[in-house]
Amino acid sequence: MPDADGRVRVAILISGAGSNMAALIDAARRSESAYSVVLVASNNPDAGGLALAVAQGVDTVAIDHRPFGKDRAAHEAAINAELERRGVEVVALAGYMRLLTPWLVRRWEGRMLNVHPSLLPLYPGLDTHARAIAAGDADAGCTVHLVTEGVDEGPVLDQARVPVLPDDTPQTLAQRVLTAEHALYPVALNAFCAGLKD
Repeated sequence: MPDADGRVRVAILISGAGSNMAALIDAARRSESAYSVVLVASNNPDAGGLALAVAQGVDTVAIDHRPFGKDRAAHEAAINAELERRGVEVVALAGYMRLLTPWLVRRWEGRMLNVHPSLLPLYPGLDTHARAIAAGDADAGCTVHLVTEGVDEGPVLDQARVPVLPDDTPQTLAQRVLTAEHALYPVALNAFCAGLKD
């Protein structure tokens, strides 16, 4: 159920500092935004992004994965219960560092987005910046995609390119790609949510 003003109700899942989360929350405050952020959820009670979200007036919940041990499904069921309780329509992963089970992915199929720091299908998984530099790529970048059961295999929604400079290290390239993520993710999420309302 959209908000009273017709905006799509979005939850953001984080594990850390939440810089992409902050960009999504900021964009949601624009009058033309197609979505509102109704919840920030984390598997890490110490995630810095939780305090940022609270400071922005967004509801938060932390469901620590550690007491669940290896029972990822039980942890995800607890997360999912919070999503459903808040009437969430779309889930945005923003630095959520847990591998999702097929159950949760299927539950939110077609309604869960992620941002990945490469130009997919290039370099799924980890160490994307080092791999781009080692390959001699002229461009790196980031991708917003729908989440599927395969790692970083879902349909691409949007991408942004970042040039690889001759003196780049994985760290310097990562910082510039992260800046591109902050610009790309809100635009892609907004376009996706606007499409849901059409």
